[in-house]
Amino acid sequence: MPGKGPRNGYVERGFLLALDVGSTVLRGHVYDRAAELLGSSERKVETLYPHHGWVEIDPDVLWSQFVLVIKEAVQAAGIQMNQIVGLGISTQRATFITWNKKTGNHFHNFISWQDLRATEVVKSWNDSFLLKAIHGSCKVLHFFTRRNQFLVASLITFTEQHVSMRLAWVLQNMSEVRQAAEEGNCCFGTVDTWLLYKLTKGSVYATDYSNASTTGIFDPYQMCWSSMLCCLLSLPISILPPVEDTSHNYGLVDASIFGVPIPIVALVADQQSAMFGECCFHTGDVKLTMGTGTFMDINTGSKPHTSIAGLYPLIGWKIGEEVVFLAEGNASDTGTAIKWAQKLNLFHSAEETADMAKSLPDSEGVYFVPSFSGLQAPLNDPCACASFMGLKSSTTKDHLVRAILESFAFRNKQLYDTLYKETCIPVACIRADGGVCNNSFVMQMTADLFNHTIDRPQHTDMSCLGAAFLAGLALGFWTSKEELKKLRQTGILFEPQKKCQYYEASMNTWIKAVQRCMNWYNKI
Repeated sequence: MPGKGPRNGYVERGFLLALDVGSTVLRGHVYDRAAELLGSSERKVETLYPHHGWVEIDPDVLWSQFVLVIKEAVQAAGIQMNQIVGLGISTQRATFITWNKKTGNHFHNFISWQDLRATEVVKSWNDSFLLKAIHGSCKVLHFFTRRNQFLVASLITFTEQHVSMRLAWVLQNMSEVRQAAEEGNCCFGTVDTWLLYKLTKGSVYATDYSNASTTGIFDPYQMCWSSMLCCLLSLPISILPPVEDTSHNYGLVDASIFGVPIPIVALVADQQSAMFGECCFHTGDVKLTMGTGTFMDINTGSKPHTSIAGLYPLIGWKIGEEVVFLAEGNASDTGTAIKWAQKLNLFHSAEETADMAKSLPDSEGVYFVPSFSGLQAPLNDPCACASFMGLKSSTTKDHLVRAILESFAFRNKQLYDTLYKETCIPVACIRADGGVCNNSFVMQMTADLFNHTIDRPQHTDMSCLGAAFLAGLALGFWTSKEELKKLRQTGILFEPQKKCQYYEASMNTWIKAVQRCMNWYNKI
């Protein structure tokens, strides 16, 4: 493995560097052997909105920020760059770019997972006779073979969040990319692949299983890129990168960037990284991340889950022979809604919102639907709109804020019930992370609705810690997952205080509000 191994003292005396490239913030943390945070740095990810519904990131700006955050984190830790023994990288998922294989120049900006430019492509495919024919034939095949991949294919519908749809849009609308792909001169990559390519000055081109599985182009049953889907959507499989283990020796950072070659030993998608950082290693362990969006994952063990409600089977991580699968439900607009409300001057800082909500006995019949980017599983409606309902002349800012926070907890309950009913796996533990989980009102209401204790860690940047854990295992910095469990520190346990029936009437009314917001953009 990279470095010189734990026995000669090089790894033992060194430190790990973990980067998390999120949707809104890029963070870098330096950890010691006790997983203590020695130094950190962060920068806001600059998001571009060139057209209505388009969401992009300038790759050159992101690269500059990435390099700067690494240098600042190491400096903040009070160590030298040559004391970093390994680098782990966690990245936002389903955000991608294409570039010229010969020159390394990108053809366009990163197209974010939040981008909606492929809406018409998605609708066209979901309404197509061909997809209906595929559904029918795969139902027949599943009946005779009982193979779960045919059941999945018989139920598949496309969404804007799938890379496959946005990549199809790129190939249809950008002639330069299409020509390069036809000539075998096009590279595709999610954020991790691009950063690996840049760090190694183009010498390494790869992704890991966790990132590949989130694209919608990867077959988790066969553990490879889906040749059938690529053929169906006219996506050249040649442009897709090789897929490697999550904890793996990817190569060395080119010495010209930081002055020393640093081993790159983990690539991981951010939600899977948070799952690993939370030490949700066993079947039935649940991780609830509330950041820009909400992502709820349950460990389904060594087999992918076949969903009928739109839960895509994900690969949590692959380490050697071990492959762990997850089932995931998500809601796109959590932190997004908080930032929107702050821009409207409903409050000065997010820290105020819990006290504002607690200052009232209820929201006085006001409900909020958090759907700036549509509604995901189990509703699966990209045309749903965000809205307030039940406004009165007596409605105050506090009522609006409480309604927003309540909507997060209600949406959490929807996701939780969907995961539980679909997987039929008993929930073992629930661990929470992400910026919004620092809101005690949301956390307590969620614990009540789940009727389950929720464990919030001492530090909530779990995507960074997960990347560090995976890097550390690759190096022998840590030797086992049992050792990692001892390093994760609980901050607060949220115990249920009210029966979920207490919220039943309010949640039923909120569900009615959600139903009225669905299919909105087809009506105007």
